[in-house]
Amino acid sequence: MKKQHLHVIQTVEPGSIAEELEIEAGDTLLEINGNKIEDIFDYQYYTQDEYIEVLIRKKSGEEWLLEIDKDYDEDLGISFENGLMDDYRSCHNKCIFCFIDQMPKGMRDTLYFKDDDTRLSFLQGNYVTLTNLSDDDIERIIRYHLSPINVSFQTTNPALRCKMLNNRFAGEALEKAWRLARAGITMNGQIVLCKGVNDGEELERSIQDLSQYLPNLESVSVVPVGLSKYREGLYPLEPFTREDARAVLAVIHKWQDRLYPEYGLHFVHASDEWYILAQEELPEEARYDGYLQLENGVGMIRLLLDEFAQALAQAKRSHKRIAGRKKRTLSIATGKLAYPYIKEMADAVMAAFEFVQIMVYPIRNDFFGELITVSGLLTGQDLEAQLTGQDLGERLLLPQNVLKSGERVFLDDMTVEALEKALQVPVDIVKSSGKDFVDAVLDWNGV
Repeated sequence: MKKQHLHVIQTVEPGSIAEELEIEAGDTLLEINGNKIEDIFDYQYYTQDEYIEVLIRKKSGEEWLLEIDKDYDEDLGISFENGLMDDYRSCHNKCIFCFIDQMPKGMRDTLYFKDDDTRLSFLQGNYVTLTNLSDDDIERIIRYHLSPINVSFQTTNPALRCKMLNNRFAGEALEKAWRLARAGITMNGQIVLCKGVNDGEELERSIQDLSQYLPNLESVSVVPVGLSKYREGLYPLEPFTREDARAVLAVIHKWQDRLYPEYGLHFVHASDEWYILAQEELPEEARYDGYLQLENGVGMIRLLLDEFAQALAQAKRSHKRIAGRKKRTLSIATGKLAYPYIKEMADAVMAAFEFVQIMVYPIRNDFFGELITVSGLLTGQDLEAQLTGQDLGERLLLPQNVLKSGERVFLDDMTVEALEKALQVPVDIVKSSGKDFVDAVLDWNGV
């Protein structure tokens, strides 16, 4: 029997319907329209109507049945102690490519939690395997018409999917995706490519099979497996070579050219790592179909470069008078993957504005291993070790993705303040857009 959670109200918004009805923090939501509430999606679905009946248990234990007339979709103005209103569902797979299995011991507990909760796909954009979905879950997604859902396919070969996820039921999840597609649920897909496992002919098969989900499956990203140095006892996986990357890109480009004339979508996309590894030019903006998979590193650098070019041109037009501007020296640290592009951007700024000098440093990932090149997995200790003794200028700029979301803490729990103290330089955190980059290096706000 499924555990029934208590939905305790944490806050009541001033001036809201809930405040008017004397609902208070600490009260418990029991039912809406006679329906038990499992999670936030039930709550949002049942509170849409213009007339609803809400059963509340007061802190005193007294139960109130409230009849509410309101506008359609008008919120009651309450939030709960648990934003999902339910426990997070953990992953029951043992994927051969799982990065969490490749992390060292001794890090904070939250970094080891493997979620495979489809509801987080709708709320946060997480990619999920569908192996946790019951028939009731699927029917609820269809009934509430929740979209989009992000699915980690890996392969459409059922037997191979069972092998890659180490789950004998993993192949059945593909039928679940078909049910969602037939019901009009929008999806985005992901293939984590492992050399000698699901590449080559298997990749061709997967793209061909998944293209049949169009137009409800809007995109599929192909990303290379991330390999840390902590793989002892795990499935033997090898890094991709430049020749491998070029072969992967040839397959993807072939399918893009085949599908675009019919659907107006390029559909299958390579993450930026493939182009960098293959030493090929990044595609133009139009080939990314509106950047549907930025969080998977698909088109992130192209978007950054285009935004930067536009922002730099605007800066040149807006700030023609720079005579007498005090010289500004600063440094930027980034992962090895993005380094050539950040260096190119820094050089362009210095060519346009003589008063600014920028040093750009590529940081080798000693913590996870040199095969990990993205800035989002850099640690404070690697930054400290490799920047100590370097010319850092007046300030050090770091990309926002090196920090834990919403906090000034690196993956290894070093704080920004601790890094500042160790390097004896102020650290500025820069958001991800090209305009943010230009604003940060020129410090127009300080003019």
